[in-house]
Amino acid sequence: GMGFIFDPSVKPEAQEWLLETMLATKRGMQSRLPFAMDPVVYDFAINDRGSWSEMLSGETASMPDGYYSIVAPKWIKKDIRDLSEQTQRELMRLGQACRSGQSHGRWLLDRILPQPRKDSNDRKALKELLQANGFDKEQHEQIRADLLAGRIGLAQNRLPTQSKIEDVSADDIIDLRDQKTKNKTGLTRGGKDDRFREVSEVGQAAIAAGQVGVMTLAAGVGSRWTGGAGVVKGMHPFCSFDGKHRSFIEVHLAKSRKVSRAFSRSIPHIFTTGYMTHGPIEDHLASRTNYGYDGPVYLSPGKSVGLRTIPTVRDLRFFWEEMPQQVLDEQQQKMRESLRTALNNWAQSMGEGSDYVDNVPLQCMHPVGHWYEIPNMLRNGVLQRVLQENPNLRYLMLHNIDTLGASIDPLMLGHHIASSACLSFEVIGRRVDDRGGGLALVDGKRRLLEGLAMPRESDEFGLTYYNSMTTWIDIDRLLEAFRLTRKELGDRKRIDDAVRQLAMRLPTYITIKDVKKRWGHGQEDVFPITQFEKLWGDMTALPEIACEFLAVDSVRGQQLKDPAQLDGWLRDGSAQCVEDLCEWS
Repeated sequence: GMGFIFDPSVKPEAQEWLLETMLATKRGMQSRLPFAMDPVVYDFAINDRGSWSEMLSGETASMPDGYYSIVAPKWIKKDIRDLSEQTQRELMRLGQACRSGQSHGRWLLDRILPQPRKDSNDRKALKELLQANGFDKEQHEQIRADLLAGRIGLAQNRLPTQSKIEDVSADDIIDLRDQKTKNKTGLTRGGKDDRFREVSEVGQAAIAAGQVGVMTLAAGVGSRWTGGAGVVKGMHPFCSFDGKHRSFIEVHLAKSRKVSRAFSRSIPHIFTTGYMTHGPIEDHLASRTNYGYDGPVYLSPGKSVGLRTIPTVRDLRFFWEEMPQQVLDEQQQKMRESLRTALNNWAQSMGEGSDYVDNVPLQCMHPVGHWYEIPNMLRNGVLQRVLQENPNLRYLMLHNIDTLGASIDPLMLGHHIASSACLSFEVIGRRVDDRGGGLALVDGKRRLLEGLAMPRESDEFGLTYYNSMTTWIDIDRLLEAFRLTRKELGDRKRIDDAVRQLAMRLPTYITIKDVKKRWGHGQEDVFPITQFEKLWGDMTALPEIACEFLAVDSVRGQQLKDPAQLDGWLRDGSAQCVEDLCEWS
């Protein structure tokens, strides 16, 4: 809180000004910073009376409405003869007060009589939202059929236990880490090695020719970063650079600005957005004129969304019995088992695998995984527009919004070009707290293996490299993987069929999420709901897609997922390295 002292002569006007100023500030920042409530102004005064009360008697001797809102509905359900004389008198006074207008009786009617439901309006709004955000009914029905048939599910997320998971060797990667890091290949960076110099020159030539663009994934709200608050992570002013707090979006544009000015070539920068982040990011960039960025900035709105479903009892049992969980004491365990039995019965009564629509629309929808960010660019026409306005564009650097060290590095780009790969993934050395899979040999084939797919949890700890998600993309070769060409980017039906066909060849991961349903006067229930996702790293499992893997410094590939990481990130020099990559407007 804050304390202000005003001149008594202007105090009333000052209070109004203060409240309006705080409300305006909150509205301007509520998409970037979490606020628990609207700001309020307390007018403190000295209480000369201390604690005091009044004696009520006769007809005025009654309890507050809040008391009767709890007990009166229970009294009314009983026969009048079963009530005590005192209770009967209280009900008589309550009835007289409602009829005379002395008491607000509306709450009593709300408690006793059924209220019109909003389901029809909510379902209409849900249908409109799904349609506006590219809901694929055909894919949804296919996933439902696979779920009910047992072809996909929590147990099927994992590879078969007989799968052989091994760590990669030095020959399986291109090690581009700095000499300060142990280098298995014995190569050094910069001018000390002709091979590095020549490859870097290839990357520099591509940048100077306008062949490179940046694609920043900013579709999620980053709930881990904000502790669950509904704000946009990309807009969060998370750290001070050059004397000013900067957001993730501003940092990424500052890096692209420095590279574009160094090569005298504007670099197109694409931000992918989702149904919860597109509007705020669009307004944010417009109000700041793209932070003065010289090159073109594009927003790629999401055109893929999922509809949550009722879980199967099979998945619920797997989730409760096979997944790691805390062991409770005897009584608590009995309560847990009772709750789980009730939820199993609920899933069966609602219909396993049926659409979850018994909630507000935004609680029924779900994002479908970052694999869809490229298909979104195909479906929403952004990729076609980018290629039309930048005809020389051949390569994209895709990265997460929280991978702050990722930048257009000529050496990385040069190796991607020289390898003739469709996709080149940057990996970093695994740290103790890195979870979510990594680079592995799966039955002898190099691929990025997601944590959800690990046959055994211990397999992940044997992997040396962690996936940073930063990917160098050859646009034309990726279009070939979708069986598309640049000329077909305007054919919506052709694109939808291509996306659907490739999506069917990728793993579908099923997850269980807890969803709150609020009802009545402040009550809420929590239900387990099923949703699916497809992940970008699984592109490495497709045999026709040529992939390469570049080992890079941890500063370049580190992701900031939690504010608790900021202290170490600042102290170990990572923040300074990021600032050195930036040029502020």
